[in-house]
Amino acid sequence: MAISTVTHVVLTGGIGSRLWPLSRKTLPKQYLELFDGESLFEKTVARNQNVATNTIVVGNIENYKMSDAIMAKFRKPFTHIVEAVPRNTAAAIAFAAFASNPEDILLITPSDHIIEKADLYNEALKQAIQLANQDYLITFGIKPTKPETGYGYIEFENENVIAFHEKPDLKTANAYLEKGNYFWNSGLFCFKAEKFLAELEKQEPEVYWTAKTAWNANENGFLDYELSLNIPSISIDYAVMERSAAIKVVPAQFAWSDLGSFESVYDYLVNKGHPIDSNKNIVIGTSMHTTFIGVKNCILIYTVDALMVLQKENSQEVKEVYQQLELIASPLL
Repeated sequence: MAISTVTHVVLTGGIGSRLWPLSRKTLPKQYLELFDGESLFEKTVARNQNVATNTIVVGNIENYKMSDAIMAKFRKPFTHIVEAVPRNTAAAIAFAAFASNPEDILLITPSDHIIEKADLYNEALKQAIQLANQDYLITFGIKPTKPETGYGYIEFENENVIAFHEKPDLKTANAYLEKGNYFWNSGLFCFKAEKFLAELEKQEPEVYWTAKTAWNANENGFLDYELSLNIPSISIDYAVMERSAAIKVVPAQFAWSDLGSFESVYDYLVNKGHPIDSNKNIVIGTSMHTTFIGVKNCILIYTVDALMVLQKENSQEVKEVYQQLELIASPLL
């Protein structure tokens, strides 16, 4: 079998609203240099450099200059696809597939995840690439460490996917954990460009053809606004992965977090030696002396124009604060 060309497709859309006020529309979480002095975007590109021959960055008109600045550090050519308006992951991945050779293996990763234990990560990639070469669409499943209600789940048997499940309530999440054959859905994928496009055309022809029309009219990777508005906004999970018969799941033994909430940021920072008081309270964003009295497991987040204090366990509620600010068109976004 010929050696596959592996293209790393980095998805840079998303604001990270659950990490407000650190994450803003003008500086989404993937660009925050909060993690060992590097951004999540930079870490994502770096860890896939060894396996990938090419890199495609799919972003939006608001953030592409930030992506370009980070990619310049790697001093390697890359393809930048700039969306005029976000149309979710099915279209974003379709653009990358249209920009690739049909036989290219696409490794799809979000730009805002933390992955550690590089040897186990590379082993999972190797397994996924082998399966992708057999014309399967690969998703990566993460073994749950707790009854998480913020992730979707994959029900599996060996490499076979039995079903995808939406974000559960706490009781259901506990049941998944007890059963043992449920993974967190990581948002990482691997497949041939032509296989993905064939499945997309089969399952969601409108997404396929409107995305193709927009792609054919691109100018140096920049997509047209009006043509992009015609594309249905739908995720790869709904469009393809939950409906295709050609899905396999690779169990991920590596350490993974999407850092999608302040609870996960808290756990990551504390694990890295971030200062913590005797009642397990932490401060993010300032070196100002801060004292917590009578509270436990709290996070104080400081920025120049906003201050937030939250109980670690209530991290999912930050999105509601963001939504309230959206309703009043707050400049704090």
